[in-house]
Amino acid sequence: MAYYWYGYNTIPYWLFFIRTLLLVADSKLAPKIPAVIVFGDSSVDSGNNNYIPTIARSNFKPYGRDFFGGSPTGRFCNGRLPPDIISEAVGLKPIVPAYLDPTYGISDFAYGVCFASAGTGYDNATSDVLGVIPLWKEVEYYKEYQVKLRAYLGDEKAKETISEALYLVSIGTNDFLENYYALPKRQKQFTVRQYEDFLIGSAWNFVNDLYVLGARKISLAGLPPMGCLPLQRTTNIMEDHACAEDKNRVAREYNLKLKTLVEKLNKNLPGLKLVYSDAYAIFLDIITRPSKYGFEMARVGCCGTGRFEMSFLCSPHFTCPDANKYVFWDAFHPSEKTNKIISYDLLKTSLAKFV
Repeated sequence: MAYYWYGYNTIPYWLFFIRTLLLVADSKLAPKIPAVIVFGDSSVDSGNNNYIPTIARSNFKPYGRDFFGGSPTGRFCNGRLPPDIISEAVGLKPIVPAYLDPTYGISDFAYGVCFASAGTGYDNATSDVLGVIPLWKEVEYYKEYQVKLRAYLGDEKAKETISEALYLVSIGTNDFLENYYALPKRQKQFTVRQYEDFLIGSAWNFVNDLYVLGARKISLAGLPPMGCLPLQRTTNIMEDHACAEDKNRVAREYNLKLKTLVEKLNKNLPGLKLVYSDAYAIFLDIITRPSKYGFEMARVGCCGTGRFEMSFLCSPHFTCPDANKYVFWDAFHPSEKTNKIISYDLLKTSLAKFV
């Protein structure tokens, strides 16, 4: 039998060969993405608002009833959010923890961390509405995280993690629905198209800030069909609670501008791999053809009447028995099943180049 020298001992050639194959396999199966780093609003907030004085919270039942252990975590959903699902899909952990959650530390955050805050927006005035974390503060937390990461991994490994991590950014809906259309200040300053441009300018600055800090692989999500959110349908009385097409039109206009921004930034910033993640099309298809995806209800959410309830208005005693039949969990946020469908679609499209 052939033997091969391996250190100070000899081993059968066939065993050496198997070990070599396993090492090669491990290198191929190892995640291309070392960490998932998240910025944004309630669409991706995994619980940061639990630790600030705001009413924009969901760390109570019935939220989280389909999460691991049935525990409410501060996610505005019955289960997991897109970053959790995407993290697991790329070979990392099945959840992305909130940065402000004291039960997690840098050993957890080294593989995934969320800085998002429910109720926030690109516009600082949006975060003021409910007293949540503004986007600039999310970036400050990220800087703090980088210091901790370097201390934990060492400078070289931390630099690699920062540059190779996948950055998921989902933000903008609150700027329109919670701020522009709900309060008079911005309407007096801007037409809706001017406000779109104002937000695009803020998005430019934000991405540039991340780039300067070392981020290179960034997914910038567009707006959803926000006129079809149950709360928007509820207020659309004149059209028999149909989707508010004026809001959907604004979302489409904004998304086109965001796509143009992505193209410009990729040209202007060497080494940047910025992608526009289009959740609008798949989300609208789910809403307009729910049975295609196994849903029974798309007009209202699972929580309460499904027409206006979210956050503290959601009662654990008045929710649907099976959230998988509902496109929406509450009057503003999709169910876990919807999140999964959208996440898997993004993994096959905009995020495919990263995974």
